[in-house]
Amino acid sequence: MAKSILGLNNHQSKAVHAIMGLLCLLMFVHKAQAREFTVGNSGWGVRTTSTESYNQWAERNRFQIGDSLVFVYSPNEDSVLQVTKEASDNCTTDAPLAKYTDGHTIVSLNRSGSFYFISGNKDNCLKGEKLVLVVLADRSNTSTKNATAPASPPLAASPQSPPASVPAPAPYGESPPTPTPSDINPTPAPILQSPPPSAASSVFIGVTGSIGAFLASYLLSF
Repeated sequence: MAKSILGLNNHQSKAVHAIMGLLCLLMFVHKAQAREFTVGNSGWGVRTTSTESYNQWAERNRFQIGDSLVFVYSPNEDSVLQVTKEASDNCTTDAPLAKYTDGHTIVSLNRSGSFYFISGNKDNCLKGEKLVLVVLADRSNTSTKNATAPASPPLAASPQSPPASVPAPAPYGESPPTPTPSDINPTPAPILQSPPPSAASSVFIGVTGSIGAFLASYLLSF
């Protein structure tokens, strides 16, 4: 049915299926890299003196863009507020950046930098129910920026060495002066070398070549 609608022959249909399979595989790998963290491991609430604080828990983990936080709590007794640093320091529950009350809150960490969460109950916040964490910068974006940065202008070529001076002919009856090594072998001008390719471009070329080779071998097998 799909072949008749798209007007594809057998080989074209198999090529489309192969490309779709590769795209699904790439999406699966990207999703597998993202992780979910249950805040505090045991749920969102006032911590006892025998357990570590939420900030201590955050320091033991490494958060990256695409990861998610899971807050588990009783919706009738507590809530989660995403706030600014100043509101977190003062446990200010007015005008939060975001408010969650569903009892099973999932917050996506969609940027790098600091995130601040406190309890919607100010008394709980004053007792330590607050969380500060830092999301690491995206290394792929950093490498891409470095790879696409404009190349520095080439160094100006040093002027060529002047031709070796030819000694004047000696007067009649005198022997000519002995040439010095610098007159025989003048110092050559330095040769400018092009910078090596960046790591990001090498990885991109490698992945592109692998996909192209896979598709070519797949199509040639039919």
